[in-house]
Amino acid sequence: MDAEARLAGLGIALPETAAPTAMYVPAVRSGNLLFISGQLPSEGDALLTGLCGAERSLDEAVQGARRCAVNLLAAAKGQLGSLDRVRRVVKLQAFVASAPGFTSQHLVANGASELLCAVFGESGRHARTAVAVPCLPLNATVEIEAILEVE
Repeated sequence: MDAEARLAGLGIALPETAAPTAMYVPAVRSGNLLFISGQLPSEGDALLTGLCGAERSLDEAVQGARRCAVNLLAAAKGQLGSLDRVRRVVKLQAFVASAPGFTSQHLVANGASELLCAVFGESGRHARTAVAVPCLPLNATVEIEAILEVE
């Protein structure tokens, strides 16, 4: 599959996995499933914050979801050693901090879904939930968690 080469081809370098800000771990493996904790749209010390449809535009939120996916991949690589051990992206759950009346959570989540499909091809297609929430930890705009099938 060579997922890491695909990432490099997209010009994406994976960051170090962010240290948890509370009592949890970035990823837990159970059998052939890897559960990735919710990842925020952070890049270095910068965090995308604010409500979609108020402080943040749809395009900004989509890019934030893409950044969440990059951080998901970093957490997976940290647990597995190589992204080539990912067999399939099973499910994503996207939580979108939304102003009243904002109803494009599914489009925000596409930022993550499209990146995972670009990296894993057909194995990146997944089941998904995208929901609106009134706020997220650290005032993040979006948070995404994942379940991966691994070898």
